[in-house]
Amino acid sequence: MARFFGEIGYGVRIESAPGVWKDSITEKSYYGDVIRNTKQNQDGQSVNDDITVGNSISIVADEYAGLHFLAIRYIRWLGVLWTVANVDVQHPRLVLRLGAKYNGPIGTPV
Repeated sequence: MARFFGEIGYGVRIESAPGVWKDSITEKSYYGDVIRNTKQNQDGQSVNDDITVGNSISIVADEYAGLHFLAIRYIRWLGVLWTVANVDVQHPRLVLRLGAKYNGPIGTPV
């Protein structure tokens, strides 16, 4: 089983101006294990196929992760930002299932 160390981005919607909402992203670092390592190409409407991974990463959750797992937007793994498609709570761990590449706003480490 491979080891994991990387950042997880949490997003919270804030009102930046009246009626204008944007994501405020906070990154926190975690240790864990890569428990599933898969790759899948999906035929899309673009010139190149879309890359999707089905990897599962299990992290040791701190209090912040346990309370804010619904706000997890992305994970930085192997130098790439990936969306978190699914979070399985298995106290004291969170199992994160990755999806496609993340292209949204990114945050600063805490």
